[in-house]
Amino acid sequence: MEGAEEKKKKVPAVPETLKKKRRNFAELKIKRLRKKFAQKMLRKARRKLIYEKAKHYHKEYRQMYRTEIRMARMARKAGNFYVPAEPKLAFVIRIRGINGVSPKVRKVLQLLRLRQIFNGTFVKLNKASINMLRIVEPYIAWGYPNLKSVNELIYK
Repeated sequence: MEGAEEKKKKVPAVPETLKKKRRNFAELKIKRLRKKFAQKMLRKARRKLIYEKAKHYHKEYRQMYRTEIRMARMARKAGNFYVPAEPKLAFVIRIRGINGVSPKVRKVLQLLRLRQIFNGTFVKLNKASINMLRIVEPYIAWGYPNLKSVNELIYK
């Protein structure tokens, strides 16, 4: 009986390599959890920043829109006309093919990134870009987009 009790009391020793492996695994797990938590906090901060920016832009655009309406009403009340500022952005769509097109027109279409029919692109309007649009007028359709259509086109 004494021999049986001695065997029960003797706990099998865990190999050192296994202990080391468990310790390393535990340390790695802690490190991984800390990193994950830090990334989560960073993501939260970025989310909040993005939300604040969007809120600011929304407020700014609403203010600009209301200012335009107010100016038009004031001008109308005084018996004048209100001429809104020239648009700075245009949306250009190619509507015709390339058969029999002069090299100059072809080059302008390339510069506007309109290589295929029904390709569309946003163009910042300045004197040079307006002249380019005049050169390729028969091959394109273009206009001034409002904020809603810009958002829809970008998010598609």
